[in-house]
This record gives sequence, structure tokens and C-alpha cells, in this order.
Amino acid sequence: MTEINGLVAQLRDLIDNAGYQYNDRFPPERELCKKFGTTRNQLRRALAELEAQGRIWRHVGRGTFVGVRPVLNLQDVTYLRDQIKPEHVMAVRLSIEPELCRLAALNATKSDYEQMRLCHDRCCESLDWRNYEAWDNNLHYAIARATRNQLFLYFFETLNSLRRSVVWAQPRTTDRPPSDYASFYEHSAIVDGIINGDGERAATVMTNHLNTVHSRFNKDPCKA
Repeated sequence: MTEINGLVAQLRDLIDNAGYQYNDRFPPERELCKKFGTTRNQLRRALAELEAQGRIWRHVGRGTFVGVRPVLNLQDVTYLRDQIKPEHVMAVRLSIEPELCRLAALNATKSDYEQMRLCHDRCCESLDWRNYEAWDNNLHYAIARATRNQLFLYFFETLNSLRRSVVWAQPRTTDRPPSDYASFYEHSAIVDGIINGDGERAATVMTNHLNTVHSRFNKDPCKA
């Protein structure tokens, strides 16, 4: 992990000192591997860390860009944010995200598996809610990206932006997720199902996970 942290620091220095502007394209992975003398696997782990920190964002087929991922359909998201309630967001998530799991189980690659595992591990290691929420967001996005279906990914990004603005705006009453936080185990089971090619299992656990989150929110909005 120390080696990855060092690579993250080097990449962060490159972003800060090489004159990059917001949304500038970052060098391709092969160039970065050569520049820093690292492997593709280590580089991707470091890039995932930077993405979680909001320093870069990645788009399948287009590359890596500097800054926070732009929100698609910003005007629609802003309008809808004022028209919907958390239960509306959850109803749509229950319709879409289990299907994303089924497709991910069919189409995910080794790189996708590694990204999902990394996101799950970072969720479990989080020392505060903000860090947990960032990695939780990355995990759900990694599942959507693993479907290899750009239209599903497009809709998911819009939905996810609404989820963050409507649900994540709630305050927290604890500093960090508890060690027995149900989402840790549910995330692990979802990822295992996808990696094992068991889309139905992953979809079922995702449905259960979303229902758990929904019930937790209804019981206490500060613990969703």
C-alpha cells in the first residue's frame, strides 16, 4: 500500500505542477506507466485513489481527465432535485441497479473486478462518512461502468447525481460507519456475485441492499 500511496503522490504532483486545467485530458496509461516505472495494475489503483479524491475522472473509451466528473444534464438534475423526494430516487434505483448487476456479471473485466474490490475495501476502511460516501459512490459507478452499456451508464450518472443531492444532503449523527455496518457485507456479496458471474445473485443482493438503505433512511435520515 505504501508503494501505491507514493504513486498517488507523484500523480498528484503531476496534476498540480504540469499546468493542467479543469477537464484537460491526462496522459494515457501506457505513458504514465513508462514515466513512473510502474505496472498497469498499480497505476489503475493509484488512479482510482485520485478519482475518489475528486482529482481526476475517467470515461470509458475517452480517457482520463483532470478535475471532478462533470454532471450530465445539469439543468435537468437541478430541476428534478426540487421536485422529487428520497423515496422517488429509491424507487428508480430499485428498478435500475439490480439490472446493472446482471449486466456487469456478464460483461465485467478483470480491471472492473479490481476496481470494485478496491472500492469495497476503501468503504470498509473509511474513518469518516465523507470518505465512505465517496467510495460508496465509486463502487456503484464501477458496477454501472462494468455493464459496458453507455446508455445505462448515462442514465445512472444522472440518477446518481440526484441521489447525492437529495439523500446525501442529510446530516450525520456519528463520525464514521460502525464496524458492523450492513452495507459492508451487502457490498461484498454484490461484488462476489458479479465476479462469479452470478448476475441473479448480485441483483438479489443489490435489491436487498437498497431496501436496507431505504428502511434505514425511513427510520433515521441521519443514518442512511
